[in-house]
Amino acid sequence: MECDETNRVLLITGASGFVGQALCTRLKSDGWKVRGTVRSAKKTGILPVGIDSVNVGSISHDTDWSKALIGVDTVVHLAARAHIVKETAVAPQVEFLRINTAGTELLAQKAAAAGVRRFVFLSSIGVNGTVTYAQAFSEKDDPHPDTPYAVSKLEAEQILGNIASKSRMEVVIIRSPLVYGPGNPGNFLRLLKVVGKGWPLPFAAVYNRRSLIYLGNLIDVIIKCIIHPRAAGQIYLVSDGEDVSSPELIRRIATALGRSARLAPFPLFLMRFAGKLIGKSSSLDRLLGSLSVDSSKIRRELGWTPPYTMAQGLQETADWYKTYLKTKNIES
Repeated sequence: MECDETNRVLLITGASGFVGQALCTRLKSDGWKVRGTVRSAKKTGILPVGIDSVNVGSISHDTDWSKALIGVDTVVHLAARAHIVKETAVAPQVEFLRINTAGTELLAQKAAAAGVRRFVFLSSIGVNGTVTYAQAFSEKDDPHPDTPYAVSKLEAEQILGNIASKSRMEVVIIRSPLVYGPGNPGNFLRLLKVVGKGWPLPFAAVYNRRSLIYLGNLIDVIIKCIIHPRAAGQIYLVSDGEDVSSPELIRRIATALGRSARLAPFPLFLMRFAGKLIGKSSSLDRLLGSLSVDSSKIRRELGWTPPYTMAQGLQETADWYKTYLKTKNIES
């Protein structure tokens, strides 16, 4: 939906990130006036053309938001300390709370004081937990975060609710599972590399169900939460709505890459044991366990439906990955 009557600004934190760049591009093309925050001057150059940028430095309890919040109607808070594969912090929990919790609290307080109408917060499905069994996660479930990252996100959610109750600022919280799409970092990029290499993968005997969300679908969700009146004060769990097993996901990725999936059966207990030995238990759990999301609430209340199927999302991702390999002069 295109921007209409207002010249007020949409502020996107973490604008230079994976989700932030895509959101800025979409909002700008739809006619919104967009301002993006970055944590260093060198990040400014990677923002989409036409995005007003503000360098706020590191996000914490003492970030200066005064310049960024001038004339802002809506804040979309994406910036966060995410999962780190090679953790270097002496006290990771302290760092997660400093950035994701205290940093969010200060921003929300300053936003409310500046007259911001709506604050959209990208949280994580990790707030609900990391594994589902008989039923998918829904908004009705009690939170069960079991990682420092998820704990920091839950505490930020709770603080936002308290600030909203004492101000006129509307808060919308989005809990997302793994996001994939062009430019994706982290575990999904590693999966693309492994499948693209044609290496045999020992997941044929895995029978799980996992929810994901394509970047384009997440961007559409965020925009819906920016503009829809009924979104105010709500928490929404989101996904593509097409749960797949890990072997099926690998097959779909292989198809999108024009490769053959090489899947072999292997005892799960041996894989888990090997994961512990090499310190990859958490990454392996994401491939072996189930994490299913019920996204019916946002579909019902806001009339949202994913504009992209998983097949379309994976193909867009695979096409980007092929280009990425060419630019890096890497053989697939």
